Amino acid sequence: MRRLLNLTAGLLALCAAIQCTAASIPKIIIDSDFGTLNDDGQLLAIAAQLQARGRVEILGLTLVSGNKWLRQESAEALKAVERLGIEQRVGVYAGANYALSHDLPTILAEQQRHPGGDGYLGAWNKPEPRTDAELASPPDGFASHTTLRAQSAADFIANSIRQHPGEVTLLAIGPLTNIALAVRQHPDIVPLIGQIIYMGGAFEVPGNTTRTAEFNWWFDPEAAREVLRLPVRHVIFPLDVTDTVKIDKQVYDRVVNGAAKDGAIAHLFRQLNGYGYDGKNGFETNPSYSTDVWDTLTLAYLMDAGYATATARRWVDVDTTVGANNGHSIAYATAQPGLQPAVIVQRFDNQRFFDFYVDGLTAPVPVK
Repeated sequence: MRRLLNLTAGLLALCAAIQCTAASIPKIIIDSDFGTLNDDGQLLAIAAQLQARGRVEILGLTLVSGNKWLRQESAEALKAVERLGIEQRVGVYAGANYALSHDLPTILAEQQRHPGGDGYLGAWNKPEPRTDAELASPPDGFASHTTLRAQSAADFIANSIRQHPGEVTLLAIGPLTNIALAVRQHPDIVPLIGQIIYMGGAFEVPGNTTRTAEFNWWFDPEAAREVLRLPVRHVIFPLDVTDTVKIDKQVYDRVVNGAAKDGAIAHLFRQLNGYGYDGKNGFETNPSYSTDVWDTLTLAYLMDAGYATATARRWVDVDTTVGANNGHSIAYATAQPGLQPAVIVQRFDNQRFFDFYVDGLTAPVPVK
């Protein structure tokens, strides 16, 4: 009997340990303006490797128009989850195709009256594809058997947060339209959100679309303003820090010539990032070429907040006034009515981060 009791106690302790371990694994929703192996696609690939190692749980991938139109992003995301072998476990959910209020006529008028920045308009740079026949194929073809899940992105976000109250981290690496809609349609979820980690904003540096605005928050400034005012934990990676974390030729070579150099990710990384955005100026043609890192910093921080070597607590807002400052992010050092405090990451441990980054893109670990 004593042996049985000891065995039972041991099993109970083991079960408790397993439950504790499972509960401690971060649960994430990747809310993304997805591209095959742009910064969004790289984040998914690294997250899939972390999931295979039992270090993170990807609840789903939700899509929002931003870098590309929703239909094109969907095609690339469906192929990505197949390529990574996670299509059964990680659903892809279509979200908002248009910003809440920021439309093309307004944008063109802003650009004409207030030129500046690099003029990058993302999806608005190209006509919206209306049929699948108008889609550009991913380099290795379209998905063969995976389709979008039936739920909308907003409903999926809300239901996931209800199922895991206080546990879900939203990695907000695109425009914030989906999250704004989820909260508008399901206001009960607000106190249940674990945290939101953003790639967005520009505070003490110029914008990358206009002189004052970073692309993600500029694409839908009204959504950004609404989400940043939610009483939840906010962590922000603005251009101020992403401008200081750059992929150079050495890092590029570690990815394309690493342990998985013959794999799909290394091949696509070379194909899509080796020749620059113009197909001519890139790592393969210019040894001095470099490019910033954006979205993957959010995932690294989630896994270890110690990657952030300098942070500041600020109250953040977004200018929604039509004009030169539309989408401009503002940080106040003291509390302001209606605003919420946020952790703004200012500097990162680049050397340690790039070990994480390269490992996530190259480790020959079976993805499940």
